Amino acid sequence: MTEFPTLTTPSGAVADGAPGWNRQRHSAMPSYRYRDVHQRVDVPVGHRDWPNARMTTAPLWVPVDLRDGNQALAEPMDPARKRRFFELLIAMGYKEIEVGYPSASQTDFDFVRLLAGTAIAAPDVTVVVFTPARRDLIERTVESVRGITNEVVIHLYTATAPVWREVVLGKDRAQLRELIVAGARDVLELAGDLPHVRFQFSPEVFNLTEPDFALEICDAVTELWQASAQRPVTLNLPATVEVATPNVYADQIEYMHRNLARRDGVILSVHPHNDRGTGIACAELAVLAGAQRVEGCVFGNGERTGNVDIATLALNLHAQGVDPMIDFSDIDEIRRTVEHCTRLPVHDRHPYVGDLVHTAFSGTHQDAIGKGMAEHRERAAAQGIAERASQWRVPYLPIDPADLGRSYDAVIRVNSQSGKGGIAYLLRTEYGLDLPRRLQIDLAKRVQRHTDDTGAEITAKELFTLFEQSYTAPDQRITLVRWQIAGGATEIVLDAHGSRRHSEHREVGPVEAVVAALAEAGHPIEILGLTQHSVDQGAGSTAASYVEYRAAERTGWAFGRDTSIVAASLAAVMNAANAPE
Repeated sequence: MTEFPTLTTPSGAVADGAPGWNRQRHSAMPSYRYRDVHQRVDVPVGHRDWPNARMTTAPLWVPVDLRDGNQALAEPMDPARKRRFFELLIAMGYKEIEVGYPSASQTDFDFVRLLAGTAIAAPDVTVVVFTPARRDLIERTVESVRGITNEVVIHLYTATAPVWREVVLGKDRAQLRELIVAGARDVLELAGDLPHVRFQFSPEVFNLTEPDFALEICDAVTELWQASAQRPVTLNLPATVEVATPNVYADQIEYMHRNLARRDGVILSVHPHNDRGTGIACAELAVLAGAQRVEGCVFGNGERTGNVDIATLALNLHAQGVDPMIDFSDIDEIRRTVEHCTRLPVHDRHPYVGDLVHTAFSGTHQDAIGKGMAEHRERAAAQGIAERASQWRVPYLPIDPADLGRSYDAVIRVNSQSGKGGIAYLLRTEYGLDLPRRLQIDLAKRVQRHTDDTGAEITAKELFTLFEQSYTAPDQRITLVRWQIAGGATEIVLDAHGSRRHSEHREVGPVEAVVAALAEAGHPIEILGLTQHSVDQGAGSTAASYVEYRAAERTGWAFGRDTSIVAASLAAVMNAANAPE
């Protein structure tokens, strides 16, 4: 038997001033050890434009999977995986890609040199290389990019937050400023003669750095590098360790956006991490606050809880009617490639890309989705346009799965939480069966019993099998040998328990004639309702029929399928007559 750890239920006092309906108690966790962000850094306050701003265009997306993401992997990518990932990023439409940390490893250095010797990077793609502010490492970085004909960005970084200055670097503000400026001079000296080169600086842990110091450092670097609209400098402001609500990061970004010198010569960039699980919100609010560029990983890989997830950010824009400028139209192939290269699985519930993100198990959700899909088809038909061109407004599905290259096969799946709507949707989409509402209710009860007994999801194939077993009679004790209409009469030939019976019935249709013949044979059945529809179109079409019946004081449903509506209806009647008592 598995033993689980014993948890201590919070038993401290109820918080002072808590309303009577809130009985939560103080836990045993030592939360007093931590300080909130306002005790750690002066957050700029004052006039804010970002709350009223709207995202109407996509920022420049810069994937850092090949550098930052690769550093976070238990097994870093080998050259083949790194190349495959790079080619995926090119195919998706990224125009600026951070390709490595060439001074950190021979593998990264060799990959950057590969770009100098081959044409795998499209001519309009900018490649970014990453380096600390140390001369020997800058030299190695510059060496790696010589000969690359694409535009190159040399990305210089240094941590600037107080704890990093004091504990890691052992420098005060003045000393750190001199270190950074010296590094910027080295970059300019060593790479200034290279064609198509621009520069980038990141005050790492920007979000915990004093705003005035961050501004001072950034202005010093852009002055040294002579930032201009013709040769802009990228200033990248990372939330290296996420420590505050996203509005705080937005305030910090807007402060820089408003106060930077040479603003028209600066590409303002952000690099949020996800330690608090709000990296997406931080990036979106940062763009509202003036950021023009976002660094992240395709599906959010990165150290600790990850870099910001570009796929989610981009598809959030798509869901708001804004072109993300990156192609996710075959998201499953993108996922397979990323999983292969990183050896990390993408979670089933990962936004947009997970296997289950467009899937509903809940009965109420399924019913709403089924009705929404039907309305979508009908509206497109009424407008005379393709379904893919019609406005999307299906409940519970923020975007059309087809936009991502997915079919509707897995939109609704059935388990013990599902209802009649989901069951009916699956049978309609997978098998073309449009069940009457009362039959949906009856089948839902049978499915509920099945899933309760098995404790498992039921597939569309298993659902259809259960449907057939429930509404077609396995033992045909009575068979319809022949029926035909001649001379104003319907002739019926039944075989009941090996005895053949002929009868004629005037002024009634085939269904009524078979019901009358069954009564004469001692097997009376009353048809309470009959529903018919075509399943397919064209010469090879089939039809389905559903009958609700009463026999021997019990009611039930039966199903028939054949090449014609009449034959399908007669098959349904015979299944009703042969149903087990």
